[in-house]
Amino acid sequence: MAPAMTPSADYSACLALPCAVLGVRIAARSLTGLELLPADTPSWASDDVLVAAVAEQLQAYLADPAHRFDLPIRLQGTPFRQRVWQALMQIPVGETRSYGELARHLGSSARAVGQALGDNPLPIIVPCHRVVSSAGLGGFNHHAAGAAIEIKRWLLRHEHAI
Repeated sequence: MAPAMTPSADYSACLALPCAVLGVRIAARSLTGLELLPADTPSWASDDVLVAAVAEQLQAYLADPAHRFDLPIRLQGTPFRQRVWQALMQIPVGETRSYGELARHLGSSARAVGQALGDNPLPIIVPCHRVVSSAGLGGFNHHAAGAAIEIKRWLLRHEHAI
């Protein structure tokens, strides 16, 4: 099964990682999206300075999961989604939270939190993979099985969270 999305738009780069290929979206000198692409997507990078910074920081994360990303990002979403995404960035490397825990913290429902997680435009950098269900991994990028879940499992193992 293919990861969450298919390459259907223009990217500034397609970066291969051990667990995925990421379509990188940049607009107005900010990182606006990382899209999970099928594993057979060819990797390539432009000579854009921000693309180079994204690639460098992803490599730093691969070398050390405690690496803190420092990139100009632009997260577009409703005020609720913004709150969820900000809460994700507070979950320490090597730890997880359940959908229910995060929902209680935000005064919301687990379903609403899950929807916001699935709509996260910057997976890995905004670590939605650190949220799991009370009975297992839960979903990732609006998928409950297949390649997307294997990517989530890889990320959590890399961070020593499972």
